[in-house]
Amino acid sequence: MSRLPEDLKVRLDAVAPAGIEFSSTVDANGVTVAWAGLANHGDLKSVGQLIHELGGRLAMITCTQPSAPEEEEEDEDEEAEEGAEAKAAEPKETPKSFGGTPLDGTSYEIDYHFDIGGDALTVIAYVPQGGSIASLTPLFRNADWHEREMMELYAVVVTEHPDPRRLFLDQSVDNAVLERLIPFSTLVNAASTKGLWERVLSNANKKGAA
Repeated sequence: MSRLPEDLKVRLDAVAPAGIEFSSTVDANGVTVAWAGLANHGDLKSVGQLIHELGGRLAMITCTQPSAPEEEEEDEDEEAEEGAEAKAAEPKETPKSFGGTPLDGTSYEIDYHFDIGGDALTVIAYVPQGGSIASLTPLFRNADWHEREMMELYAVVVTEHPDPRRLFLDQSVDNAVLERLIPFSTLVNAASTKGLWERVLSNANKKGAA
């Protein structure tokens, strides 16, 4: 039996007026895993307040920069039939998140993983590059390091953070430096390929020549 409130979706809708995309599954052991996508990342603070009132605990915050979807390759025969008219067609519309944030490879997906009585709830917020999102540290003290690290690695500003000092990088280093040089998502996936190191050397050579 799920330990999440039966009316959780209704409660989330009440504190996130822009909308919630909600889904859940129950595994063979009776553990419920639920996801709540926010149409507007500005509703995060009120959603966090609700989860805090429900006795939820923040387990982790993960931030990624999803790659833009690759364009589907057309069949050669089909392309030949369409001819030059197909080549002149307008480019396909950029896909968007539930709330309308462009998924063009520059936006960020921030996932807040909560435990509520042994069941899991992940709140998903999309933020455009260079955008901002409210801090949950005043509600969940362990959000502190997650949010500070996120600000260093990505071009995301966490507003109302009680202690926004640098966590790892020196103040002289611009934020999001790892994102500019090597995508953090590439590093955490252990993608130490030849192409990755070629980029490292290329950036090092550019700095040496400057």
